[in-house]
Amino acid sequence: MLRGWPIVGVAASIIVAALGALWFATPDAVAALRASIRVTARFSAALFLLAFTASALWRFWPSAWTRWQLQNRRYLGVSFAVSHFIHLLAILTLRTVAPSELADVATVTWVFGGLAYVFIAAMTATSFDRTAQALGPRAWTILHTVGSYYVWIIFANSYFSRAVMMPEYIPVAVLLGVALGLRIAARIARTRVQQPVAAG
Repeated sequence: MLRGWPIVGVAASIIVAALGALWFATPDAVAALRASIRVTARFSAALFLLAFTASALWRFWPSAWTRWQLQNRRYLGVSFAVSHFIHLLAILTLRTVAPSELADVATVTWVFGGLAYVFIAAMTATSFDRTAQALGPRAWTILHTVGSYYVWIIFANSYFSRAVMMPEYIPVAVLLGVALGLRIAARIARTRVQQPVAAG
């Protein structure tokens, strides 16, 4: 199976190829940008969920696949960052080309969404051995834990709110809920294992 940094290259190539095919099939630039935003959002959600659930899935269902997922969690996370920054580029391009398309987006959405990108950038920058060592294990753990849960909240807000009115958003919304449940269950399981056994 594909391992390590080549995962990022393959993921980026697939995303670029998909967007290239989309633009070739959609002559209207605004329609192509809207579609690019949707496509990259779904790529990002898939890659995020793979990284977000890696540890929990390995704990509850150890297998060749979940071992691969856990061992390559860093590269899945960086692949997510690449996808999501392409997503941001599409959003900013649409805002420039057709400002009216995003005129109803509230300022608070830009602020909270922008903070998510700050976390993504910070987590990506510390996904290399040298920068992770410079940050230190405790600070690294805090950054990646808080950052991943914050990104989950942004995804959940986006997909849960849309799933109410648009059924096509329901599968990802369900997966996001399951992913959070797995993470919480895995954390509880680790806490129980780490608790000292009382003397009889």
